[in-house]
This record gives sequence, structure tokens and C-alpha cells, in this order.
Amino acid sequence: MNQQTTSETLEIPDNWRQGWLKSDPFTKIFALDGIIYRHKDGRRTLQFTLDGQSYFAKLHHGLGWRRFLRSLLRFKWPVSGAENEWRAIKLLEKLKIPTTPLVAYGRRGKNPVNKQSFIITKDLIDTESLEDYCRDWPAKPPSPTLKRALIRRVAEITGAMHRLGLNHCDLYICHFLLDLEAGTPPTPNNLTLHLIDLHRVRQRKKLPQRWQVKDLAALHFSSFEIGLTTRDRLRFIATYSQSPWRESLKRENRLWSRVEKRAQAFYREFKRRGPR
Repeated sequence: MNQQTTSETLEIPDNWRQGWLKSDPFTKIFALDGIIYRHKDGRRTLQFTLDGQSYFAKLHHGLGWRRFLRSLLRFKWPVSGAENEWRAIKLLEKLKIPTTPLVAYGRRGKNPVNKQSFIITKDLIDTESLEDYCRDWPAKPPSPTLKRALIRRVAEITGAMHRLGLNHCDLYICHFLLDLEAGTPPTPNNLTLHLIDLHRVRQRKKLPQRWQVKDLAALHFSSFEIGLTTRDRLRFIATYSQSPWRESLKRENRLWSRVEKRAQAFYREFKRRGPR
């Protein structure tokens, strides 16, 4: 499945290598056609079907000099390819955190200006984002045990990532997909959440607090309108910090104060600009 040279990496299933990608895999993958979800900033995201199976492909065509220099002038190293998402999926798999199943990955070239890279994942068909699943909670509250189980699982995933030095950068509840494959409503004892949209994930030896705050504030803000109570949020803090919430609030008062302030800022901006 794996093929690697100094300037090229290719991981594709053996049946693809012997079938439709037998010759010139990069050209064929970058010529894929399907339902386009994004085509901007050198990245094309599309859904396609092969042999009855639905997949998502993210095709990175390189940044171009203008975007590359603009990022450097802002003192930011740009996300220039599919490597981030590829690494993030492998890290989450080690943590046993469900995500989009990896099918194929490739990189050709090293220069971020014109480097080509791609990632192909299975389409998580029978799922629903927590944003959609929880939208009607204020009018139709779920069972208390189901709500607590979902809060606990989101807190466990977030805490496990942060303790490993990982931050998501876009950790909104819409990026948690609830598995509905069984065809029956989820129960507290039967919950699977997939974390998606990993292309901006970063890993450091120790997660700086500003990135910890960004993730936690994004989660907090994106759950403002689903009817969570103060007690619900304290349950999240206790699970996330692996300690009683009173101890966490006392020990990490600055962290949680910054999270609240940033979340309120996100919400004000959201109300001013509307959904994007």
C-alpha cells in the first residue's frame, strides 16, 4: 500500500493500485469529478463514488506565491497540504477517537508553493452533526442521561487531545458527528462521536494555553443556543479536567475566565455577521 521517495509519498489500497490507479495515480486522483464542497485557496474538496462506496477527497494544489508570502508577512506558517489531516487522523486512531476513516494519502513535491497532496477518506453517511442533532433541544429536551453522556464524551475527546498536545483550531460542535448507523436513536450506553475537519490540527509537546482557550471557547460558544445549563457546563469542566469542577475552577481560574471571555466574543461576532 505504501510507496515513498524523497519527494513523493503514496499510500493507496492495493486494489486501487492494481485497478483504476495502476498508472499515474496523482493525475487520476486530481482529475476526480464529483460533488464539490469547497474550491478555494488551492484546495478542492469533493465527494465521489467508486464501486458503490462514497468517499471524500481533499485535493491540495499548492499555495501559490501570493498566499505563501501573505501568510509569512502575518507571521503564520500556512497549512499547505494534506499532511496535517493525514497525521491528525493517525494520531486520533492511536487515541481510539473515531474520525473519518483514512483510505488514501499522497504528496508530490516539497515546496509549499506548488506541492501537490491529497487525502481520501470514507464518507460517514449515517451520521448527524451535534449542531443539527441538538438544535431542537431548547423546545424538545433529550433525556437527562443522554445529554450527560454526550457532554461527557465530548469532554473526554477534547481532554484526551489537549493532554497529548493536540489542538483542533475549529472545535465547534458541528465537527462532532453522532453515529446513527444502527438505525435506532442513540442511547447513553451506545454513543459514537466522530471528530472531523482535521486539516488545521497541530501537535506540540505541551499545548499553549491560547490554543487550549481557542478550542474550549469554540465549543462553549457553539453550544450557547442548545439549552445547556450551568450544571451541564460544570459537568463538562469536571470530565475535561479529570477533577471535581470546584477544584478545576479554583486551580485554573485564569483558563476558564479566558474561555468565557473568548466564547462571548465569538458569539457577539456571530450575531453581528450571521452564519457563514
